[in-house]
Amino acid sequence: MPDLAVQSMIRRDFRSPNHTERRGTDRPDMVVLHYTGMKSCAAAIARLCDPAAEVSAHYVVDLSGEIYALVDEEHRAWHAGRGAWGAVADVNSHSIGIEIVNPGHELGYPPFPEPQMRSVEWLVSAAMDRWRISPGRVVGHACIAPGRKIDPGEKFDWRRLARQGLAVWLDSLPADAAPADADRFRKAAANIGYPVPKELGWSDELENVRRSFAMRFLPHRVQARPSASDVIHAERIAKKWPIIDPERPTQ
Repeated sequence: MPDLAVQSMIRRDFRSPNHTERRGTDRPDMVVLHYTGMKSCAAAIARLCDPAAEVSAHYVVDLSGEIYALVDEEHRAWHAGRGAWGAVADVNSHSIGIEIVNPGHELGYPPFPEPQMRSVEWLVSAAMDRWRISPGRVVGHACIAPGRKIDPGEKFDWRRLARQGLAVWLDSLPADAAPADADRFRKAAANIGYPVPKELGWSDELENVRRSFAMRFLPHRVQARPSASDVIHAERIAKKWPIIDPERPTQ
């Protein structure tokens, strides 16, 4: 349940002009989690509020757990870029964007501290309740833009969120050294929601999807070669939580 102590930490003294009305929908049905990839919270907020940068997010969560509300949830923030999830090509219009302060892989990539995680959980829980968002539609930036984005990365504790009903997760099976079937993986990843290449076979683009999938669901296998266990895990998740799109509500 939402924590009143966390709620009291929301600050609204920084507001971003970088937003528009949502397009094709009047309500968000996704949450996208990011890391800032910058040296400090102040630097991230300055960029997200700079009209010249043309980027923004609904919220920024500092290391201390302090939350900065930059864009109202009713509006379309500019955090997802050219991302896609299932049938949704305009993720910005369909989502709430949460930036988590962390310098990212290029600047040491430290763990996400406990106060910060509690605030992220509160924000996600509150958004899910407010907009009736399902756990399968809480995703990372890397999920919607494989190969182009890698945040929030393999150190983000998705399993912890899932145990509270705020995301989806299945514990992995023992690793299998057998080769991965590219077309089986491609089909399973698409059924989860990942944007996959149209061509068949194991391409560099499909490997980007597999790495993104591993960051989200198999963090210990991010650097590993594709294997049969990756495919089986993707198929298990696709069977339990197939993508549900606003455009395809019965899938």
